Amino acid sequence: MTIIYILVSLLLIIGVFYLAQQIKSNLETRRFMGLLGSEAPTLEQDGIQFRDLNKNGKLDIYEDPRRPIEERVQDLLSQMTLEEKAGMLFHAALNVSKDGTLSEKKNLLSRIKTSEAVASKKLNHFNLMGTPKPRLLAEWHNRLQKLAERTRLGIPVTISTDPRHHFTNNPATSFLATHFSAWPEPSGLAAIDDEKLVQEFADIARQEYLAVGIRIGLHPQIDLATEPRWTRVNGTFGEDAELTSKMVKAYIRGFQGEKLGPQSIACMTKHFPGGGPQKDGEDPHFEYGREQVYPGNNFDYHLKPFEAAFEAGTSQIMPYYGMPVGTQYEEKGFSFNKSVITGLLREKYGFDGVVCTDWGLVSDANLFGLISFPARAWGVEHLSVPERAQLILEAGVDQFGGEFIPEVIVDLVRGGKLSESRIDVSVRRLLKEKFVMGLFDQPYIDPDLAEQTVGRADFKAAGLLAQRKSIVLLKNDSKALPLKPGKKIYVEGIKKEIASQYGTVVSKPEDADFAILRLQAPYEKRKGIIERFMHAGDLDFKGKQKEHILDILKRVPTVVDIYLDRPAVIPEIAEKCAGLVANFGCEDAAVLDVIFGKFNPGGKLPFEMPSSMEAVRKQKEDVPYDSENPLFPFGHGLRYS
Repeated sequence: MTIIYILVSLLLIIGVFYLAQQIKSNLETRRFMGLLGSEAPTLEQDGIQFRDLNKNGKLDIYEDPRRPIEERVQDLLSQMTLEEKAGMLFHAALNVSKDGTLSEKKNLLSRIKTSEAVASKKLNHFNLMGTPKPRLLAEWHNRLQKLAERTRLGIPVTISTDPRHHFTNNPATSFLATHFSAWPEPSGLAAIDDEKLVQEFADIARQEYLAVGIRIGLHPQIDLATEPRWTRVNGTFGEDAELTSKMVKAYIRGFQGEKLGPQSIACMTKHFPGGGPQKDGEDPHFEYGREQVYPGNNFDYHLKPFEAAFEAGTSQIMPYYGMPVGTQYEEKGFSFNKSVITGLLREKYGFDGVVCTDWGLVSDANLFGLISFPARAWGVEHLSVPERAQLILEAGVDQFGGEFIPEVIVDLVRGGKLSESRIDVSVRRLLKEKFVMGLFDQPYIDPDLAEQTVGRADFKAAGLLAQRKSIVLLKNDSKALPLKPGKKIYVEGIKKEIASQYGTVVSKPEDADFAILRLQAPYEKRKGIIERFMHAGDLDFKGKQKEHILDILKRVPTVVDIYLDRPAVIPEIAEKCAGLVANFGCEDAAVLDVIFGKFNPGGKLPFEMPSSMEAVRKQKEDVPYDSENPLFPFGHGLRYS
């Protein structure tokens, strides 16, 4: 009985604690909502209807769609308080409830309530977390815009997102396609090497984003994957600067158009000045991966894709977390680095668009005191939060990604550490983009159109075709491929109901005419909330996993398909398999269509596949395709005829 009493007591304590937290949370929400005013009425003056965003009963310059954008920006800027300006400088992650209502919940990715972000912190740039159904997402967006309308000046919200049209599921970098059309990863688009197709993809993604209210793409990622162990390879267009530059121009033009406007998605191109040459391939999300190195003296090579992005008119730029080592630039994280942001980006390249940091450079992430994730303040770890924020703005950056501490900026200005005129420079850039994209005149969207547009049949068909086009045939021993339909097949990593449409699926390898294995490029499993999503470390299969694969290859002629989110070191597998194909994010049917000859493969490797880990370790992090005797070189790819 004693144990029962203890358990009941514990449950009561937990219940009381939970109830107290709910009451506290509800009171907080009510307090924040009490800071807001009424919605903006629609009035008529001088023969035009306008949204009276500041609720003063007259047509202000910034509310007048007939006035030049520079005049509208200046008028609004002159009416803003320091607190409102400071709120503009933060681009926070924000949750969306599954039912499309505004979320008042916090988690490690979004550590702020909607009401607090809009009403108290005066933020109006948000990175979307979560993906409800398109109608619900559109309804959420409209509710959020209505909330923003109730602020003193009615400044509309701008919603951004990491990539949502691919196969990667990493909340730190991208989301699964879910309701959106599903395309191969950017490395797969590079494998196709078709600028028109890349622009078609970007235009389709643009339409789907617009339909649900997303206006900034936190992409393209145009780093060069010259270090094959890096965990972000699949988000790139590969390791070749010329190929990447072609892809970048088509991508940005598909999202933004020839000129940014009301039908555009602004591209936040990343990660300046190129995040690929990570020391030993480690990622700078983490302290042990903070260094970017250039043993081949190849810094300028990594700038070439950004030169293409500037030519295409990218609206925004995101610097990377990493700090350059052994170069002419300061050994500080790029967003803290005035020699990179002002000297290289602003002055040499003349870039006058928005520069936003990568997420979480200033303050540590902490959820309820239970989970902590340190700020990526590489090279300036010793500085305080205000000192880091000041250094970033002095470097020439406009906005803080993943942060929501505008009070720090207010204190810096009032304490004489920063001038308000410096803040105004960044606020002008941010306001201008909102005006150019038409958010002040029409921020609302049609949920019916969202439901009709996102995942439209022809959009999905285009994505599925691109999946097939991206597949690379690496080896076809004695022309074993394509397989003839109706064969007895043993499969692993493939849904049997899909495989059964191509042949007779058997349960043992020895009973099969052929085995088909779908593999994922190997990686080291690491601990940590974010690290478990990051595929890092060695590129070769080891231990029992490798033994199992080779055992199948020994027992039956085998076709291997491998998902290359990074290059893989697979010499034994390549030698002993009958056929080898590589994909960059494909459904089972796409791969099987190629294996059984329903689609002739035409993809080319956007990066080389090394022959050994020894070769990987000897190569230089900043130099493309430089490993000794690669198993398959950059650009390799076979066809059936």
